[in-house]
Amino acid sequence: MMCGVCGCGDGETRIDGHVHDHDGDSPAAGDGPAHAHAPGLTPARMVQIEQDILAKNDRYARANRAWFAEHGVMALNLVSSPGSGKTSLLVRTLTALREAFPMAVIEGDQATDQDAARIRSVGVPAVQINTGKGCHLDAHMVGHAVERLSPEFGAVLFIENVGNLVCPAAFDLGEAAKVAILSVTEGEDKPLKYPDMFHAADLVLINKVDLLPHLDFDLSRCLAYLRRVNPGVQVLTVSARTGEGMERWYRWLRLTRESRLIGAEPRSLMV
Repeated sequence: MMCGVCGCGDGETRIDGHVHDHDGDSPAAGDGPAHAHAPGLTPARMVQIEQDILAKNDRYARANRAWFAEHGVMALNLVSSPGSGKTSLLVRTLTALREAFPMAVIEGDQATDQDAARIRSVGVPAVQINTGKGCHLDAHMVGHAVERLSPEFGAVLFIENVGNLVCPAAFDLGEAAKVAILSVTEGEDKPLKYPDMFHAADLVLINKVDLLPHLDFDLSRCLAYLRRVNPGVQVLTVSARTGEGMERWYRWLRLTRESRLIGAEPRSLMV
């Protein structure tokens, strides 16, 4: 089986160790997208396959979004390159806010459940999705994970996507916002190299700013590149290691959650 957008092999997807049925989401082997090598398929056919895959994913995403709205859950899709400090930032966030409001986590990774174990050690419920050779989460996987998690009304659901700045940009998970994490160790031109992801982001966290004195990273240039790709994007500078700037991130979470909960009530309280 192959991913319908990038041509990656998906292997066996597992959710908390259980094999996940894609329900026909992926095309047959060789049915990759227009930019994948698929002997015997015309470019038009490959483009059609890609469109079909994304259309099916979007249907699952709409169902997820409706469920989140009905249950007052704010879902955030955390995306980044590998090594950006995404999990460390998430652990620090959960530790700081676990008494403020209910939270839950979906962890996406190709293999191992180490990240989910780190999250559970903080006392926050987490479900691990292992994508095998797949390079991104999709809305169907997330829907199954949400069924296992059953987040509380008013919860913030963090979806930590697989470390990759390409395919996750194309797959809507039903989230309220995409939060892109960019480490200063990656270079200030990352937004120009991966414009689709940074254009899709609602918020960018520039992480590891405690390392700026030791790097040639030009923060003002990075901000200019971000504005060029996504003029309206919000940007916060943080350090998950030292805590610098994290209070502004926590405030963003509180205010965004509260604004989404205005007028929302649990079903049991509705007349």
